[in-house]
Amino acid sequence: MLLKGDVAIRAPRKRVWDFLTDPNQMGQCLPGVEKIEIIEPNKKYRGVVSVGLGGVKARFNGEVNVLELDEPNHARLKAHGTATGTAADLVSEMSLSDGTDGNTMVHWTADVNVSGQLASLAARLMLPVSQKLSDQFYDQVRRRIEKDGAA
Repeated sequence: MLLKGDVAIRAPRKRVWDFLTDPNQMGQCLPGVEKIEIIEPNKKYRGVVSVGLGGVKARFNGEVNVLELDEPNHARLKAHGTATGTAADLVSEMSLSDGTDGNTMVHWTADVNVSGQLASLAARLMLPVSQKLSDQFYDQVRRRIEKDGAA
């Protein structure tokens, strides 16, 4: 399933980049994140995320590998996680560009593949819930960056 979106953030590109490439900052914005562990800075992370799709809930343990970092323009990562009877794989990319009036434009995509029990029980809900969670994440990112910039 392919998710994508664009968000305008009232902040310089460097500040947006620094926030979006800091797993501790990002983890505070991701719904369901319980734990993030830095294995190798800017390269590899491990974490625990709980996800609910309707009445079906899963707790994923996984790893994130950073595939590309082109500061402050583009990043690409790959994640793999498992929960009881379920596996999830993700390849995500973000591109940053200068917008108008000092804004930074973030264009993002996430190609997600979920297999196993969760996929079979909640297939109809997966795309709309995943898009909603992604939108919530980027809205929280925007709010935190803009709030920090105003302080």
